[in-house]
Amino acid sequence: MRINKSQLNLKKPELPVIILPDTVIFPYTVAPFFLTDAISTRAVDEAMKGKRDIFLAFQKEKAESTVQKKHLYSTGTVAHILQVLKLPDGNSRLLVEGRSKGELVKLVKRKDILMAQYKPLHESREVGRTLAAGMETLQETFYEYARANKKITRETKNQVEQAQTPEKVIGIIASQLTIPSEEKIDLLDMDSPGEKLKRLTEIVQLEIEKSSLKQDISGRVRKKMEKTQKEYFLNEQLKEINKELGNSDKEDPSGASELENRIDEMTMPEEVKAKALKEVKRLGRLQPMSPESGVLRTYLEWIVDLPWSEESDDKMNLARAAQVLDEDHYDLKKAKERILDYIAVRQVREKLKGPILCFVGPPGTGKTSLGRSVARALNREFVRISLGGVRDEAEIRGHRKTYVGALPGKIIQSIKKAGTTNPVFLLDEIDKMSSDFRGDPSAALLEVLDPEQNATFTDHYLELSYDLSRVMFITTANSLHNIPRPLLDRMEVIEVPGYTEIEKIRIARGFIIPKQLRENGMENSRLTLKDDAITTLIRNYTMESGVRNLERQIGQVIRKITREAIDTYQKRSGGNNVHTARIHKYQEIFGSPVSDEENLPDLSAIDLEVDGNDVIHYLGTPPIQDEDSDTREHPGLATGMAWTELGGRILPVEVSLLKGDGKLILTGKLGDVMKESAQIALSYLRANAENFDIDPGFYKEYDIHIHVPEGAIPKDGPSAGITMTAALLSALKKTALVRGVAMTGEITLTDRLLPIGGVKEKVLAAHRNKCTTILLPEKNRKDQEDLPPEIMDDLSFVFSSSVREALEQLFPKGTF
Repeated sequence: MRINKSQLNLKKPELPVIILPDTVIFPYTVAPFFLTDAISTRAVDEAMKGKRDIFLAFQKEKAESTVQKKHLYSTGTVAHILQVLKLPDGNSRLLVEGRSKGELVKLVKRKDILMAQYKPLHESREVGRTLAAGMETLQETFYEYARANKKITRETKNQVEQAQTPEKVIGIIASQLTIPSEEKIDLLDMDSPGEKLKRLTEIVQLEIEKSSLKQDISGRVRKKMEKTQKEYFLNEQLKEINKELGNSDKEDPSGASELENRIDEMTMPEEVKAKALKEVKRLGRLQPMSPESGVLRTYLEWIVDLPWSEESDDKMNLARAAQVLDEDHYDLKKAKERILDYIAVRQVREKLKGPILCFVGPPGTGKTSLGRSVARALNREFVRISLGGVRDEAEIRGHRKTYVGALPGKIIQSIKKAGTTNPVFLLDEIDKMSSDFRGDPSAALLEVLDPEQNATFTDHYLELSYDLSRVMFITTANSLHNIPRPLLDRMEVIEVPGYTEIEKIRIARGFIIPKQLRENGMENSRLTLKDDAITTLIRNYTMESGVRNLERQIGQVIRKITREAIDTYQKRSGGNNVHTARIHKYQEIFGSPVSDEENLPDLSAIDLEVDGNDVIHYLGTPPIQDEDSDTREHPGLATGMAWTELGGRILPVEVSLLKGDGKLILTGKLGDVMKESAQIALSYLRANAENFDIDPGFYKEYDIHIHVPEGAIPKDGPSAGITMTAALLSALKKTALVRGVAMTGEITLTDRLLPIGGVKEKVLAAHRNKCTTILLPEKNRKDQEDLPPEIMDDLSFVFSSSVREALEQLFPKGTF
């Protein structure tokens, strides 16, 4: 008989393979698992195309890169896929049924699919007397284990009872045990069914003993516990286990000893130290795993981390402090003088309570950065918290430590962050706080900002007095109207007014431009912004009381020039990004352009001047034109002045007379007080019609429409009274007011012109809009001293104590 050689090299069976790192699945068992890698997913897709059979290989060690045969156990399981469930995260859940054992022969990769060549391992299904007895012994042992383990279901017990072969009994029982994968693989590897039954019976008996010992330990623990709280169970169980293992001598796990040592070494008030030591002793008696222990440990850590005696060494040099303040900020004389006053007094009196200052002014005037400069001048730590939107008292005072996740309030948290008891503490945007059902944070600040009380400030979390009297508190606000009176009474208010155009130019030259050159890599260049460039930015791109937007726009111009220089240097001179007039200038500076984009020009060689036209080229069409002061000689038109949180603005008032029956129409989103001013103006003119040579019955013939432009913006306040009166009288007499006059003042029915606030901001707005004459109440004459001297030459002031006297100044001579 002749035998073909090809018949000797029979091809091994081959199936797609899934590698399971921590799971062993036995034949005759159904088990789910997740697929999280692309290789396994492709293997499943391949298997689903055929008979849905797959080879399960079990990993014995991790591979550094690609899994090879040496990383796997030699014995695996041939399984049939019952179900594939695609999950939303892209992974899959697989349900398989083990069919038989197989010996892994080789791993082969075919078209990105990992395949396993295996040798089927068939097991005998014959059950003799010996195997039947072994099966019965294993089943009875498993029933005993199931009685102690509530996780074994009735369905599993029925499956074990109905199993007819050793392999099926072994597979079902082994899959229910929480034993290491190595032991399960040993069972799978064994060829003799009898040996398998014997070994698995021993394993189940060992698990029964472990469970019994565990229950015994639990019983002893429960007897020792005075209170049967479930939280102590794990810790007491661990103690008993350590006792069984002979490891009962362990270090203090609560950390009480370390905390006690730290408290003893610290310098803190006796009351605080006594409370802390008492709590440390209580911590030592608690179980480390109990929730109360964690809460108490966190509380004690807060106490020892706080600075109780550490102070910064103040530098009380007046000349140095003045130099630091002047380096960082232009003008702000009142604020700087108050800081220097404090330093002077500290030189002669060491024990001095920290001042409580409140800087009030429009945005962008340097209030927040001034606080940082004060800290630098005094050589103190600086901390800042923003109160904008704070509406919960607990954010200031903290929560009581009995609450889950409780912490101290922002005051104590910031003191810890500063690390000293005398930082400069900035409470930013104090006027932006609000309150709700959780309490009023402004009420909590009453104690913080009261020099007579803050030496014993009590945080709800600490429940200890903390001395805040050495802290220098500085608060900032845009307006005083929203600050509660009791809180405002505790602070020394220092107004930080808006800047004039000349002041802004000086600030830009001395502070903003050098800073922006540094931040945009042009500090070594000779780039210069001319005065008309800065003026264009101020008038047409910012129009604000502060300089925040001015700094932003200057930075944008400098960045455009930087980009322009690099564009030209790197052969993009023909692009739209480059100022055409600059191309030749850049080429003179840098020489021939290069094509290498990694090559950068020497920006220090730039020597350019930027004017107003350049600014418009870089920033585009100016978004802001001059405010509408409307200098037309038009009856019924008057120019008022208004104060806002952003600074001053002009406030045009228009009046139109319509045939009607005396209705008063008010538009422009006016508030109640402003509506009342219009009513007063109308009543005043009706009562004094003969004095102004107007028809006393005008209100019967006309409907009067008073409009304040920019109708989407809410407006309120009494200071527009004189403006409304002048505009209404101008419409009635059909005579235009004197050109270039801006006015403000509250009127009364008895011909009085009452003083108003915000004079500086209002006058600056009028000057900015080219008004030449300012009409103010007589009692505001004193406010003239606060006006910048550089605008006084451009303005003339008229002061009046009566409405009639003011109107006589507003109309051409001889009008009435």
